[in-house]
Amino acid sequence: MKLLRSFCLSLAAFGFASFASFAPFAPFKASGAGDPDPGQVSIAVARLLENVHYSKLPLNDAMSQRLLRNYLDALDYNHLFFTQEDVDTFTKQWGDKLDDEILAGRTLAPHQIHDLFRKRVEERVAYAKELLSTDLSFKEDRFVEINRQKVPWPASESAARQVWKDRITSELLQERLAKKKTVPAQAVGKRYDQFIRNLQEQSSEDVVKTFLLSLAQTYDPHSEYLSKNDLEQFSINMRLSLFGIGAKLRSEDGYAKIWELVPGGPALKSGKIKAGDRIVAVAQGDKEFVDCVDMKLDKIVNMIRGKKDTIVRIQLIPVDATNGTERHTVEIKRDEVKLKDEEARAELIEWTKPSGQTVKLGIIVLPSFYGDPERNSNPNAKSTTRDVLALLNRLKQEGIQGLVMDLRRDGGGFLDEAVNLTGLFIKKGPVVQARSWNGEVTLSRDKDPSIAYDGPMLVLVNRQSASASEIFAGAMQDYGRAIIVGDTKTFGKGTVQQMIELSRAVPFLANGSEAGAVKLTIQKFYRVAGGSTQLRGVESDIVLPSIYDQPEIGEESLKDPLPYDTFNALEFDKWEKPLHLDELRRRSGARIPLNPEFTYVSDDLIRIRKRMTENRISLNEATRQTELDDDKMRKDKRETERQERAKDKDPKVYRLTLENVVKKDLVPVRFVEPKQSKDAATVSDEDDAPPTDALSEPQQDKDGRTVFKSAPIRLDPVKQETLNILSELVDLAKMDGSSTAKKK
Repeated sequence: MKLLRSFCLSLAAFGFASFASFAPFAPFKASGAGDPDPGQVSIAVARLLENVHYSKLPLNDAMSQRLLRNYLDALDYNHLFFTQEDVDTFTKQWGDKLDDEILAGRTLAPHQIHDLFRKRVEERVAYAKELLSTDLSFKEDRFVEINRQKVPWPASESAARQVWKDRITSELLQERLAKKKTVPAQAVGKRYDQFIRNLQEQSSEDVVKTFLLSLAQTYDPHSEYLSKNDLEQFSINMRLSLFGIGAKLRSEDGYAKIWELVPGGPALKSGKIKAGDRIVAVAQGDKEFVDCVDMKLDKIVNMIRGKKDTIVRIQLIPVDATNGTERHTVEIKRDEVKLKDEEARAELIEWTKPSGQTVKLGIIVLPSFYGDPERNSNPNAKSTTRDVLALLNRLKQEGIQGLVMDLRRDGGGFLDEAVNLTGLFIKKGPVVQARSWNGEVTLSRDKDPSIAYDGPMLVLVNRQSASASEIFAGAMQDYGRAIIVGDTKTFGKGTVQQMIELSRAVPFLANGSEAGAVKLTIQKFYRVAGGSTQLRGVESDIVLPSIYDQPEIGEESLKDPLPYDTFNALEFDKWEKPLHLDELRRRSGARIPLNPEFTYVSDDLIRIRKRMTENRISLNEATRQTELDDDKMRKDKRETERQERAKDKDPKVYRLTLENVVKKDLVPVRFVEPKQSKDAATVSDEDDAPPTDALSEPQQDKDGRTVFKSAPIRLDPVKQETLNILSELVDLAKMDGSSTAKKK
């Protein structure tokens, strides 16, 4: 959901001549070396929210009460640790005073609340350990809430102990029924040991960061405070690259454990590091090692990352070590690591129609609207539009007759990439309007009359398609350029965020370079037809059953979202070719009930919604076992039915990546069945685990040829039906002939 017009611009971009034109800040004091003063940072964040945020809301007593709610939920989101008595005490002490505390530069409140939170966690975990050493009954007809986020906090200490007794009973029962080799009590206990360890690793800086994040999200769900490390990670996510060794880490039992090596990264190329190795110490070049056991994960990551061509030495406990004293030292030269999983990619599909004829169709999958934050000054910087154009040109070269832009699960990114991408498919004209709090409107338009592709086109979305995805889909729909297919609607994030580094916004902030940044909502988006994408999103022209199509996914499910409204419609030239929506809806509606995979999805949705409404699970072992048996019978029945349908011939598919797009011969996908039975609702050629993952790296077959492995398309009914619709649109378009463009 990251929709940013630019990165780290000065406040003059908002129409202010200087920062001094804001409401005055409290005096800042120099603080010498080290971290910036948290009180100064808090004041800076608060003043930016008051003066720059779209809502222009003052930080007053009402906002203080909302902030307290948000901070308590951030700490105890499942309402398991605090009691209502604790919450009442906080409300009485701080409910209408947090605003005053922040603007005075005091951080006593968040620390005091966090101190009690930590105490409550230690008490609850101690009680949990006590319960794990006793014999709990699994024969009572009791239930435990699945999701406690909307359930009140326990009324008292005794009520909290009952909540935890039910919780531990449920977790032990889950381990018993899973019939794993580990002892249930040990498995559950280990989980809580890790929870305590994570909490103990938190610093005062982490406490303030959580508090300021809660403050920002009191204004709207997409405003955030980012620490220096968060800001760096944001930049990495946007440019899809970093300088390091190419290893993904996670914290486990006090160690940073390597759980994945990035393809093409220095760590994998070295052959000296394996998934499962545990990091003991890190050294820069020939300097001394720094012990990393029980160190916060982000600090270890920062030590491993560094400038290109510099040396980092890592001391490891190998995954295959026979005892805990074995150590292995690896020296690696840092290099640029490309995050290829998030790049645009494509498929060329030879789709067979019911008539037996074959049509070539293309799918471009776009995980996000990425780009280098400094791309305006670097012509070779990473760009979504440039990558999509390269894939599109190869698909055209291969003779595709129709195109799908797959934006499922695309959470957004840079606005200008969405505008430029839209320009590949229309002649020229307005793409999106952005309105500031004072009514000032910024119009983003495509000024290039050339079109990269003018053939039949669909845009595939779901409720996880957000922000920049909605700008692109909305423009395609308003222009009549493409048919929107997928969930009932998209996410509904229709706001613009601006990233403001505190070191630039408040240059006299002591040690401001360490203070991080604020991502603020500064504008709302409006489609060229006048409607906002906020809350309502983009509604699909043809709706397909999907496991994601639930009201719990979307802007309306978040706290304090900005409202929906409308704005002036613009004049623009609509696409001249008809889309035959009524006919395609009719045909698709007739096919959907005949596809067993869609039946599975519909059945799963009914069960999921029933479970979410009831929000409880039994603590009776016999009842839970019956539920598991029923689930297994249903999955086994589906798998048998799938095997009977496995005779159906899958289409011929070629995978296109940015690496092989210029190669002479394309790589065929080798379809493989999932190793385990899974519901159709969760299996797709993009969601399945390796090696059946469609996004997995190329592999060598027995003859030494490079191949991709993928789950069959028939297990992704949404993709299958999308291709059916597109092939029919291709046929209908052939019957149309040409027509002239019309004005709206």
